Amino acid sequence: MPIRLRYALLVVLLVLFVTGWGANHFASMIPVLKADEGLSATVLTGAFGIYALGLLPGLFGGGTLSDRTGRRPVVLSGAAVAGLGNLAMVVWHDSTGVLAGRLVVGLGAGLAISAGTAWAGDLRGRSGVTSAGVVLTTGFALGPVITGLLAELVAHPLQIPFLATGIVSLAAAAIGTVLTPGGRPHHAHPNGMIDDNERSVGAALSWSVPMALWVFSSVTVVVVVMSARIGDDAWVPGLAAAVALGTGVIIQFVVRQAHAGPMAGVVGAALAAVGFLLCAAGGAHPSMALFVVTAVVLGLAYGLCLRDGLVDVETRTPPARRGAVTGAFYVACYLGFGLPVLVTTLAPTVGLTTPMVVLAAAAIVASTSRAVRLRRR
Repeated sequence: MPIRLRYALLVVLLVLFVTGWGANHFASMIPVLKADEGLSATVLTGAFGIYALGLLPGLFGGGTLSDRTGRRPVVLSGAAVAGLGNLAMVVWHDSTGVLAGRLVVGLGAGLAISAGTAWAGDLRGRSGVTSAGVVLTTGFALGPVITGLLAELVAHPLQIPFLATGIVSLAAAAIGTVLTPGGRPHHAHPNGMIDDNERSVGAALSWSVPMALWVFSSVTVVVVVMSARIGDDAWVPGLAAAVALGTGVIIQFVVRQAHAGPMAGVVGAALAAVGFLLCAAGGAHPSMALFVVTAVVLGLAYGLCLRDGLVDVETRTPPARRGAVTGAFYVACYLGFGLPVLVTTLAPTVGLTTPMVVLAAAAIVASTSRAVRLRRR
């Protein structure tokens, strides 16, 4: 086997890890930017929004472009662009610099995530996409931890965390240029579970999007909505993210080792419903015990729905369209980041409980409909 092909999957997973780190580490920079640079809560909240503004076209465009030109140039360019966005904030960390840097990071991350996940599927089929989900989640989870430690321990907490993730992203892109093959996408590991005649963009989206809707919505409910009801301490969202994302990583490993089938997605959506109801039961002042239990339940939902959604994309998409469908799947996942804003907007009118109950009902519908479709196959 050529050396570039032998190491290709490892390099793709490395790129996805550092991309997740570079995209999510900003959460731990918020207190530093607020204290040292005096940035307002409005600016820092806007930095999250403008990140999504860059991310969504990157997800859509990166996947589609990689179907036409090849995965390698899109993935490695995306990693480099995300790295440059973080490096820009080393020296330019006023409000304009942070907003511009986060926009660039979002664009680069979108390119790398959609095309990178599709590339993992090209290289190793179902195993490749599930590994991509695990590694990306690990990067999301560890990014804020690494940056938080650097911000506490180094002499220049405003510069070093951005410098570290920027350099690592560029290094991963450079390694990729040496150790990965070029050329058009090649589906080297076709999945025999689905007949080629049953593969279509519509089929893939009809199965994967109902899973995607509960991926980041599960995480944001506990990290943003429920954390705000616990208190204003900075460690509370960090604890929620660590528990939820850590649980998500573990359950993806477990179901992968158990070779779990598509019923895992049924369980994932049902667990999302349970988590939303627990959040509703906690009301305006949930206990810490309920908070932690909810984080675990919604972390399980996150991991199972992400895993089965990616498997749906890999098994039901025509190989020539995998990049575009992967991008569309992740766009649906990221819709969950808008959930806290929606809940906060509706709360004065409908209260705290009603939105969570409605979300739980929708998740039950997704779980039930998937179970019915699987029984009919």
